[in-house]
Amino acid sequence: MKALRRTVLTAMVIIFGSALNMAGASTMNKMDAHFAELGFSVMQDDQDRYGLDSVECVRNWSLYAEYYRQRNYDLAWDYWKYMYDDCPKATINIYLHGATMARYFYNNETDPERREAWIDTLLLIYDRRIEHFGNEGYVLGRKAVDMYQYRTNNVQDLFDLSERSIEMEGMSAEGPVLVINFHSTTRLVEAGLMDPEAVVERFDRAIDIIEFNLENNPEEERFYLPAKNNINAMFEPYATCESLVRVFGPRFEATPDDVELLLRITDMLDKSGCTGDELFYLATKQLHKIKPNAESAFLMGRLESNQDNYDAALNYFQQAADLYKDEDAVNNRDRIFRSYWLMAEISYRQLRRMPQARRLALSAHEANPTDGRPLILIGEMYAASASECGDDDLTKRAAYWPAVDKFIEARNIAEDPAVRERATQLINTFRQYFPDGETIFFFGFSEGEIFRVECWINETTRVRARP
Repeated sequence: MKALRRTVLTAMVIIFGSALNMAGASTMNKMDAHFAELGFSVMQDDQDRYGLDSVECVRNWSLYAEYYRQRNYDLAWDYWKYMYDDCPKATINIYLHGATMARYFYNNETDPERREAWIDTLLLIYDRRIEHFGNEGYVLGRKAVDMYQYRTNNVQDLFDLSERSIEMEGMSAEGPVLVINFHSTTRLVEAGLMDPEAVVERFDRAIDIIEFNLENNPEEERFYLPAKNNINAMFEPYATCESLVRVFGPRFEATPDDVELLLRITDMLDKSGCTGDELFYLATKQLHKIKPNAESAFLMGRLESNQDNYDAALNYFQQAADLYKDEDAVNNRDRIFRSYWLMAEISYRQLRRMPQARRLALSAHEANPTDGRPLILIGEMYAASASECGDDDLTKRAAYWPAVDKFIEARNIAEDPAVRERATQLINTFRQYFPDGETIFFFGFSEGEIFRVECWINETTRVRARP
C-alpha cells in the first residue's frame, strides 16, 4: 500500500509539473502546500532559484526527495544531481542531503580511486553550498570536520579551513573545529612550518571561545567540554615557561593595563607551573593594582613570600583576609583561614615575631576551629620560648606546660587524623621536658596547682611533673 501511494504521488507530481506553465498563480499556490510536506517550498516567479526549466526542476526535486526519504540513495542520486547542476538554489537540502549521500557512497565503495572521488565530491558540495547559500564560516567548519575524518594528512588544508572558519565565526566557532585547528597547528609546528608560539596563540584563542560558550551556552557543553579536554591534553607538551613568556612578554610590555590580557597571562603561567617567572610576578602585581580583589591580594602575598619579602607578604595576606571577609565571610571561611595561617607561619618561622604570630594563629583558629594547626603552632612557639621565659630550673621549664595544653586542645578538636597524630607526637615529646617532682617541691609548688607563665606567653596553666 505504501509503495502504491508513493507511485501515485510521484505520478501526480509529474502531471502537475507538466501543467505548471499553464496553470497560473492559483495552481502554484496549491503546489506550495504539497511541497511543504516534502520539506521544501516553491516560490512563484523565481527563475533564479529553479533554473531555466522550473518544471523539470520540480520533477527531479520530488523524485530525489522521495527516494532520499526511503534511503534509496542509488535511485535518488541522478535526480539529486540534476538539482545540484541545474537548480542549485532551490533548497539548501541539496547540500545537506548530498553530503549524506556522498558519505554513504564512500563507505560502500571498495575501489580506492572511486572512494577518493567521493571525498572530492563531498568537499565540492560544501563549496557549492557556500556559493549559493552563504554562511561561509560555519560551512567551512563542517567541511573541515569531514576532511579531518577522510583526509587527516591534509594538514595544511585542515589548518586553512579551520582557521578561516574560526576567524569568521568568532565566539560561535564550534568545538570540533577548534580541536581540528589546534591539532593541525601542532602538526605544522612539528614539521617546522610554523613557529612554536603559534601553538600558544591558538591555545589561548581556543580556550577563550570554549570558556565563553561553556558559560553562555550551557546546552552546548557536550561539544565544548570534550574540546577543552582534548586541547588541554594536546597543549601540555608545549606549555613551557619559555614559550609562554616569549609570547606574552611583549604583549604585556605593549599593553600593561589590559585586564583581560593580565588575567590570561597569570592564568596560563599559573597552570603551567611558571609562577616563579618574573612575568608572572609583574603581571599579577599590575592586575592587583588595576583590579584588586581577595584572590589577587592572596596571590601577591605568596609571590612576595617566595621572594623573601615577608613584610610585603604579610601586608598582602592581610588585604586578602579583609577582602574575603567583606565579600562573604561565611563562604570564604577556608580562604580567610588560609590567609591568617600563612601570616602566622611567616611571623613565627621567618620573622620570629612571637606575639604577632600568636595573634594571627588565633585569628586562623577562629576562622576554622576544627583545623588544629594554629594551636599546634602556638604550642611550638611556647616550647621554643621556654628557656627565654624563665630564670631558674622551674620557670625555664614552665612554658612546656601551656605548650602541651595547646597540643592537647589541638588533638581534641582537629578533624584531620594527620593533625591529631602530629599533636600526639608533640605531647609525648614535650612532656619529657616538664620539671621533675623534686624541682616542683623545691620551689614550693605541688602538682595540679595553678601557675602563671610570665614573659610574652602570659598564660595560666597547671603544674605537672614529667612522667
